[in-house]
Amino acid sequence: MIAFIIRRLMQSIIVMGVVGFVAFSLFQFVGDPVLAMVGQDATPEQRAELRRDLGLDDPIPVQFARFVGQAVQGDFGMSYRQSRKVSTLLKERFPATMELSIVAAVLALVIGIPMGVYTALRRKGWLANLLLAVSLIGVSLPTFLIGILLILVFAVILGWLPSFGRGETVALGWWSTGLLGRDGWAHIILPAITLALFQTTLIMRLVRAEMLEVLRTDYIKFARARGLSDRAVYFGHALRNTLVPVITITGLQLGAIIAFAIITETVFQWPGMGLLFIQSVQVADIPIMAAYLCLIALIFVTINLVVDLLYFVVDPRLRVERAGSSH
Repeated sequence: MIAFIIRRLMQSIIVMGVVGFVAFSLFQFVGDPVLAMVGQDATPEQRAELRRDLGLDDPIPVQFARFVGQAVQGDFGMSYRQSRKVSTLLKERFPATMELSIVAAVLALVIGIPMGVYTALRRKGWLANLLLAVSLIGVSLPTFLIGILLILVFAVILGWLPSFGRGETVALGWWSTGLLGRDGWAHIILPAITLALFQTTLIMRLVRAEMLEVLRTDYIKFARARGLSDRAVYFGHALRNTLVPVITITGLQLGAIIAFAIITETVFQWPGMGLLFIQSVQVADIPIMAAYLCLIALIFVTINLVVDLLYFVVDPRLRVERAGSSH
């Protein structure tokens, strides 16, 4: 177990190192940071002085080492356009993105798993076939189009829900949340559904496929031969083993939800990190872009590490295989 954790940690460090190099490369190949900070009216002497103060005249390895050292401390410098610390900007936007992502992930699990189980157990029923057909919409349609259609129907035509923004929020220390009030819930419904739709269909189809595979195994036939009820067979044996691979996919999809919330936040003008990243791309605000890449990579790596450990704990076959290979 210790060797497994150490190996995963080393792999995570390598991944973060590669992402850090990519983020550092933005400063070298995407525009001129000095020009972005002082403008075109600055004299060559002023530009040279600023370049020297920023350490841009240093060799590339020295700049990269300095960038990594500052990134480890959470320091990504100042925003070119907003003239504020990047860490402060991300800290302000982080709660909105996490709140939207968590609500979307819970929604995908609560809907996707029961639908997957139902379509597996009633695979010849008309409702199961209808759910499978409808699920193709979630897989096929792009996220931005789903968001626009939801806004058109529920915000413009029916007028039931707001179409943009986060609504009223409550400050809990540095964390802000909109889930303590009715207005916050009204604002999060449409973006959460938009973000969760693809994940819901993915989880439903995964659970259905795994459930059908488990129902064909010998131990399920043996459980039926022992006279166990359908409920005990389906939920006590089949579903429990079905959820083992679902843990891995669900964990990775949570990282995907956080990373790909960019489109949803842009459509609904949700004030999260994704919208901040899009705005920074439009004005070539490189420090924000680099910090966002590193933060998303860290979230992905952390979730992946936790999922691997959970998978190792939940599935006893992996522990047996590890023990056998060590001997």
